[in-house]
Amino acid sequence: MEYNIADLFESVVDVVPDREALVYIDHPGTGAERRLTYAELDAAANRIAHHLIDTGIRPGEHLGLYLYNGVEYLQTVLGCLKARVVPVNVNYRYVEEELVYLYRDADLVALVFDTEFTERVAAALPRAEQLRHLVRVGAPQVDGPDGPDVPAVAFTDAEATGSPERGFPARSADDQFIIYTGGTTGMPKGVMWRQEDLFFSGLGGGAPTGEPVRKPEELAERVAAGGAGITFFPAPPLMHGTSTLTAFIGFNFGQRIVIHRKFVPEEVLRTIEREKVTSMSLVGDAMLRPLIDALNGPMKGTDCSSMFSVSSSGAIMSETVRRQFQELLPNTMLLNNYGSSESGFNGTATADSGAGQSFRIRVNSRTQVVDPATYAPVAVGEIGRVAQCGHVPLGYYNDPRKTAETFFEKDGRRWVLLGDMATVDEEGVVTVLGRGSQCINTGGEKVYPEEVEQALKSHPDVYDALVAGVPDVRWGNHVAAVVQLRADAVRPSLDEIQTHCRTHLAGYKIPRQLVFTESIQRSPSGKADYRWAREVAVAADQ
Repeated sequence: MEYNIADLFESVVDVVPDREALVYIDHPGTGAERRLTYAELDAAANRIAHHLIDTGIRPGEHLGLYLYNGVEYLQTVLGCLKARVVPVNVNYRYVEEELVYLYRDADLVALVFDTEFTERVAAALPRAEQLRHLVRVGAPQVDGPDGPDVPAVAFTDAEATGSPERGFPARSADDQFIIYTGGTTGMPKGVMWRQEDLFFSGLGGGAPTGEPVRKPEELAERVAAGGAGITFFPAPPLMHGTSTLTAFIGFNFGQRIVIHRKFVPEEVLRTIEREKVTSMSLVGDAMLRPLIDALNGPMKGTDCSSMFSVSSSGAIMSETVRRQFQELLPNTMLLNNYGSSESGFNGTATADSGAGQSFRIRVNSRTQVVDPATYAPVAVGEIGRVAQCGHVPLGYYNDPRKTAETFFEKDGRRWVLLGDMATVDEEGVVTVLGRGSQCINTGGEKVYPEEVEQALKSHPDVYDALVAGVPDVRWGNHVAAVVQLRADAVRPSLDEIQTHCRTHLAGYKIPRQLVFTESIQRSPSGKADYRWAREVAVAADQ
């Protein structure tokens, strides 16, 4: 047995087959749900794996998942891993041109898609030359000659024809798992992970807290020796790596995973109360604020006492919003985790990351702040880029140039150079300043949007905010704030916002432009859309 994710999952199934593994809640208000034990989920994944093999999908070929959250998503990922087919996440917000790019860039030969996306799939299909097998989840939405022609197998038929037994050839720790990440600029990139490296970097090595496992067999031994009692609730879409990895961390512990089809705050809170959720993951203020609003409004009094922790990855929970949540649920621990599709988990924010302050983290022993030109560690207080060594990805799929820019060898070890700029202090605490690509150069001074956004969100009338640089004749660029106000707020003036920010920020970081918008545009998982913010601010400055 090797550190292969499918092998490890099967080893857990064999020691806790009757334990509940997955609870799925469908559309809000329908009451529809599915519950699967570990044995049932294993058999369901076997069926999909055998279907893929029987239809000629070969080990190492790529299958795309173009799905909302559902049993079928995790079932298909597991089925791929069992069959040694490489799963590839597809952002369900993508439209035709983006889909064509990803299908071709990822060399997809198969696609499992929700029936809601039939039209988009039909539009992209003629230019996806390698895509030869499609599986549709749900009944066809359009029948007849006027509807889109997509030659897809029904997911239920694929299940019915596949054997529920295992009987697969031997797998390897070198089998791949690809996570496509869009970032904030450019086209998406496919991060190629060996499964062993992903297990230790992105899945905690079977132990997000405590010692990692020392041999593959030890994972099931730990599950057998422990008990149930933890319920993980990854709230963002599974199409984003952090949610799928959270689910697999739960499986590695032999614990229960709860998922919703979509994020609806009131339904999330009902599920927390009913299912006694203990640990929820989300993405920053964009998800935490609506939960606070619901707890202060229609869901006031919801019993969330089971919740031990709420963690965020991909965007930080600001100090102001964290404080509001803690007032409602004082016994729930809030964790701002730091990591990426390229590095897995790096560390957790310290308690002194507050309004107008940067993101301070205690990193793991494999993380350093380095000079991007020499890869040498920077001196205390100097600015460099965050890098991680050890269990890191192989590179970006189909992109040798970007791979060479991001991955490097040093002291006989492989490293990944992340996009975040940071400093390190005498105690080894890393202060993450922000993405280098989003840094605003104003009059020769560098301003990182995240720091200004923290200060803006601490204003009582500000609900959400993004910060971008706008071309300026005098300063090169000036700092612009794109702000969404609270529903009952009186619109503050630029002077009022500047006065408030001066209590948190140096003068050159103060916004010189204020743009109000009905809502801040973010990805489905809550990540900032800085390209949109810059376009809005530039248009308003004309």
